[in-house]
Amino acid sequence: MTVCLLLLTALALTAAVPAPRALTRAEWPEREPVVALWVWQCLVATVLLCCLTALVLGAAAVFHTVRDHVFAPAPPAVTAAYDLSAAPAWATALTLLLASGAAWTTAMLGRELTEARRRRGVARARLRERAPDLPGGLPPARGPLLVLEDEYPDAWWMPGHPAQLVVTTGALHRLTGHQVDAVLTHERGHARAHHDWLLHLSSALATGFPRIPLFTHFCDQTHRLVELAADDTASRRCGHVTTALALIELNQHRGVLSCASSRRLLGERVDRLLEPPPRLRRGHRALTTALAALVPLLPLLITFAPGLTALA
Repeated sequence: MTVCLLLLTALALTAAVPAPRALTRAEWPEREPVVALWVWQCLVATVLLCCLTALVLGAAAVFHTVRDHVFAPAPPAVTAAYDLSAAPAWATALTLLLASGAAWTTAMLGRELTEARRRRGVARARLRERAPDLPGGLPPARGPLLVLEDEYPDAWWMPGHPAQLVVTTGALHRLTGHQVDAVLTHERGHARAHHDWLLHLSSALATGFPRIPLFTHFCDQTHRLVELAADDTASRRCGHVTTALALIELNQHRGVLSCASSRRLLGERVDRLLEPPPRLRRGHRALTTALAALVPLLPLLITFAPGLTALA
């Protein structure tokens, strides 16, 4: 059991510190944002699984009640293989630390989801004030697409039930037909990939554990990569130049090409659309995706290895 805890700790530290820094410095994520998002999610899943499996093993070693429940259906040889009775003294401290981390993670996720639901409710209430329901007998103005009377050019996806795509008349007047299609395709790309859930997860982890490089980089890169992925979805259907022009038209009044840090991503997105980087080869994409999917299996392999060896 001690060896398992040490291996899980080493794997978690590797995935939480050097791996995200190396991935952040890499250039290929800009070429394949969807694959990069998958790699980030696999790294986060690896760390969370390391913590969860270490918590279960540590709790089974420290608390007899947990041990009886976890190893109740296991043969005596499997229980003996983990040598739970010889747990070191630091296992208790590690178990308590992991239990506190699990409780804090759950609290941060719950807080993020509650706050997101509250913000969504406020946004929908404001939207109902600006676009009230029609009088009885007339068809309702609700549907997947809502055109809002507003001179300010904007378009956004409103997640929830039902989800709605909102576009202002200012955007319709400023953009051409093909540019409107690019904007709508971009927003639908966010909706199909459920980017809002990914953003909530990354924000909750970064808020709860601001000193862990993996979670801070995951949050920063997620906000960046979801936009690049949606841009790719729009550009593949409507063209790179059309998508870039639509992005400029919607954001030029905000300083889309300024050097301010809050606007720098917009400039990078426009440059990327006007000079699209070459995509990775299909085989390279498939290999990267498959290898990333195997990484979260390592904590499970480490955890079950003693038991499987005993059964063999």
